[in-house]
Amino acid sequence: MTRVVSVFLPTLATDRIRRADPSIQPETPLVVVARSGSKRWLSAVDANASKVGLHVGMAAAKAQALVQGLHMVDADPAADLAALGRLTIWALSQYSPVVATDPPDGIVMDTEGADHLQGGEELMLSGLVNRFRARGLPARAAIADTWGAAFGLARSMTAETKVIPAGKTADAVAQLPLSSLRLSAETILSLRTLGFKTIGELAATPRAPISLRFGPEIGRRLDQMFGRVAEPIDPIRCPEIIEVHRAFAEPIGAAETIAKYVSRLVTQLCLELQAKGLGVRRTDLIVHRVDNTIQALRAGTAKPVRDVAWLTKLLQDRIEKIDPGFGIEKLSLAATLVEALDDGQIVASLIETTDIDMTSLIDVLGNRGTQRIYRLAPLASDVPERSVQRVSPVADEDGRTWPLTWPRPVRLMDRPDLIEVIALLPDHPPVSFVWRGKRRRVKRADGPERIFGEWWQRTSEWTAVRDYFTVEDETGERYWIYRSGDGVDADTGSHRWFLHGVFA
Repeated sequence: MTRVVSVFLPTLATDRIRRADPSIQPETPLVVVARSGSKRWLSAVDANASKVGLHVGMAAAKAQALVQGLHMVDADPAADLAALGRLTIWALSQYSPVVATDPPDGIVMDTEGADHLQGGEELMLSGLVNRFRARGLPARAAIADTWGAAFGLARSMTAETKVIPAGKTADAVAQLPLSSLRLSAETILSLRTLGFKTIGELAATPRAPISLRFGPEIGRRLDQMFGRVAEPIDPIRCPEIIEVHRAFAEPIGAAETIAKYVSRLVTQLCLELQAKGLGVRRTDLIVHRVDNTIQALRAGTAKPVRDVAWLTKLLQDRIEKIDPGFGIEKLSLAATLVEALDDGQIVASLIETTDIDMTSLIDVLGNRGTQRIYRLAPLASDVPERSVQRVSPVADEDGRTWPLTWPRPVRLMDRPDLIEVIALLPDHPPVSFVWRGKRRRVKRADGPERIFGEWWQRTSEWTAVRDYFTVEDETGERYWIYRSGDGVDADTGSHRWFLHGVFA
């Protein structure tokens, strides 16, 4: 079943201006002014302007009179659309093969068959919104069975994300306001005059009188929202994307036939990649059906490749997910993420190598939706929880090694557990401690190992210290515990005890 994500960027115009002009102070109210003849009005307002009572549609002269120091910028729809296009191309490379702009302030994506690569729909939406926020762009995102439903939800909800389960669209949109139906302002005003307030009320009204008075547009928008009429998404493409196509005079539908032409498209794509010295990291197979609907499959690799046999296998492994319907009239294969790749010369050697290439396994697991494939690598930090990082499983070694001065446990807690300890301050190890409701008597101990705070990370760590002890209880279990502070000066820590790790 089709699943559509609608991303709403409510302050795209003002955010674009702030990013382009860093001299605008963060606390300054910012508005965008549109004009038609001698009439000037606010077409966009930022959060600061909204807080002081300005809103879209207000006369520019009135806004200027109400707010002292208001920063006003003339509207530039072309620049806004260009910025939206750049964001859409970025989303294409990260989230789904089928992504399009939804002017003036939105992006729409068909994520059928792609959300598993992001860990599921909820994680995909939250990650998407967080990444937009990191770019200085507040966003709201909703996913539903139809474009119309996702569009209305994204622009009506107060939460940042919302996932509507498959088949629950009708219940989810019933209470949405009429403004979420993608109709003209005049039509919405007329419907409100007639007493309609929500989508549910309008959908429950007989269609004939509405169509007679307003024409077929209202009925078409309702049918699109409820999924009675298909609304295909025309995916965006940029000149930099390498893409190959194959159209068919007679529609195809058999899995063997699809696999045969996918292999040919992969061969053609690899030839074009080779001519440009590139390898592909992410490929999108777009399936155009005769009923004017689109399906898409995405395959990724851990390293840039242009191996015809391997890319063909990755795509053919997922061919069973394609529903040909009444037939497929066109196949497109696009390299949406590429990197430089030189042809390495294979040198014969009589010496056997023990290196095992795990890239193929990583590719297979990744395309099946296994998102937690990573490798742990050391990071230059004395604070234990900051001394490790997750990196790509195929990332190059950077020469860093783990500290060998003191032993470290194989398992660190996500958050150190608070424990109750009997110990003689300041430097003696614990005599016993209570962890998770059970008292453990210490038989052996080693320490303390003092770790100082990293003042360049946080000013609160200027005088902070931790004293770590390795302790063993009467059952032979070994733990890594620490005291916050030096045991004497209160400024160095709370002097509470924590269990931070468990040894094997």
